[in-house]
Amino acid sequence: MAVAAGGGSVWGTAGKAVAGGWRGPAGDGRPDAEVTRLEAGLIELRRDLHRHPELPGEERRSAGVVARELRAAGLTVTTGVGGHGVVGVLHGTRPGRTVAYRADMDAVPPKDIVGGGQAAAHLCGHDIHTTVALGVAKVLARLRQHLSGTVVFLFQPAEESLSGARAMIEAGVLERTRVEEIHALHCGPFPVGRFAVTGGYGMPGQDKAEVTLQGPDAPESARRLAAEIGALATVTPPQTPADIERMVTDAQTPDGPFARFVALRASAQDTGVSVSYRCWPQERYTEIRGEIRRLATSYAGAAVSFPAEPFPALVCPEPDARALARHLRRAPGRDPGRDPVTMLHSAFPPFSGEDYALYLDRVPGTYTFLGVRAPGAPVTTSYPHFPDFAPDERSIGIGVRAMAGWLAQRSHR
Repeated sequence: MAVAAGGGSVWGTAGKAVAGGWRGPAGDGRPDAEVTRLEAGLIELRRDLHRHPELPGEERRSAGVVARELRAAGLTVTTGVGGHGVVGVLHGTRPGRTVAYRADMDAVPPKDIVGGGQAAAHLCGHDIHTTVALGVAKVLARLRQHLSGTVVFLFQPAEESLSGARAMIEAGVLERTRVEEIHALHCGPFPVGRFAVTGGYGMPGQDKAEVTLQGPDAPESARRLAAEIGALATVTPPQTPADIERMVTDAQTPDGPFARFVALRASAQDTGVSVSYRCWPQERYTEIRGEIRRLATSYAGAAVSFPAEPFPALVCPEPDARALARHLRRAPGRDPGRDPVTMLHSAFPPFSGEDYALYLDRVPGTYTFLGVRAPGAPVTTSYPHFPDFAPDERSIGIGVRAMAGWLAQRSHR
């Protein structure tokens, strides 16, 4: 297999879809056995990544570790994609479809840590995401003779800055590999062993506005206007662990409080107001822009500006999500006495976004929360960006088992 180093540009190509899949019995236990063999090493790999967090756009070391592990597994590797992005391509031995799996590599910047921080830290689970993706690549590579189609692994930089996905897409990663669909996991505040599937939902997008005011009373007008715009919000960020617990429950409730919402922050400046907000469904951005404009222009001489378009929402196709839920309920290694799947009935969490949305704007796929909450642990240990975020490392093997089987299933037809 050809291997590219540094900023090389060797890309895999898609096979043609035919009926097929794993050779041999579908439930022969080989993928599960491979995960068991790899699990301890994957945990050590995650700990290494965790000790070396890198800011968005600065993931040099992480990218080097990823490339090294993919090459050792026998994948075709391209580095320097959209910055420090890494692409690994694995061809099965039988024709099939081309599916992608995405993992983000960057750490949380200090300013985005709840309560503030001193340095970048892996408090969003990207070290877990990267490790799970490497585990899946290793398992499928070892079982290549049973694999149909092609699996493309996208290790993305700069998710926290919402710039890495666009950079990789603009580098042509989807077209050059002929990806037909894409999948991802993200750590979430659900019990370890549980997956939260997002059929028809996902995560909200984001919009911004800048209002400029004139005159000697501009500072006072800005304070009044910020309060008026702030009143458009229908939900507020959680302040206590109990608030987070309630939010997690509400997200699993049909027609709950997050089925339709506006999460908004308006900050008064000396000569105007800065606004940042998310809403659901995404069609509401037009409505909320109109409300902001109406409130602002009630002040003489006010000027309002918006980006050309809001950052898009992440919306998962419902049929694909339900197919994934069925697969997860049959996946090896699960507790036979407990349903491993919960269905989310709203965008979650309502106060965060994801640039994975840009992939789903181009190809169908799934985005699923991997439960990382240890038994008896406070919810903040599994809720991203909290300083005590400490995911249960058993989630790594659980994620690898589930996604190795899912990608193998999706790469044949």
